[in-house]
Amino acid sequence: MRHRTTIATLSALGLLGVSACATDNETTDAEGSDGSAAVTTQDPETEGLPASMNTADGAEIGTVEFLERDGGVEVSAQFSGLEPGFYGFHIHEIGTCETDSAAPDDPEDTGDFLSAGGHLNPTGADHPDHAGDLPQLLVTDSGDAELTFLTDRFTLADLTDGDGAAVIIHSGPDNYANVPGRYATDGVDEDTTSTGDAGDRLACGVIGA
Repeated sequence: MRHRTTIATLSALGLLGVSACATDNETTDAEGSDGSAAVTTQDPETEGLPASMNTADGAEIGTVEFLERDGGVEVSAQFSGLEPGFYGFHIHEIGTCETDSAAPDDPEDTGDFLSAGGHLNPTGADHPDHAGDLPQLLVTDSGDAELTFLTDRFTLADLTDGDGAAVIIHSGPDNYANVPGRYATDGVDEDTTSTGDAGDRLACGVIGA
């Protein structure tokens, strides 16, 4: 069964919605034993869950906030300093943002933020039906992007269970595994059904850190 993801507002250009949620809640930073940010113990129902988004060279480019609202989770994101265009935007299954790290299922596959694992996908669905599949970001000519939406694909508890979770911006657009047959006569490949061909991992934030 498909879950609903509702775009809350639309921009003046009729593209993806833009709005921001402000909060007076304070958060604390913590450092794990491996040098990565550790998930803090806070009450997500009252405080929400923040994520500070950083590139591999340590530059902070934005924030994402997760709040329980109207029977779902409201996700609000703000970014700056990016090249104009569309960017894949996903929640990944492990709450770590290590540069030059190995993928959990393939130690020989290394790169920035790979230790965050694949998309949050507890049901084993194909992309774009992963719990962690989010609307992609549209960065305007100013280099800014803002996005707010409501989803019931996950709860705040899902984002803090076990190994936590991370939110990642990819270097390219997400095709949501929508590839016309004339371009893929043999059907889409595993990369398309797992990532939407969104490319490398550009920025990462540990949710709740």
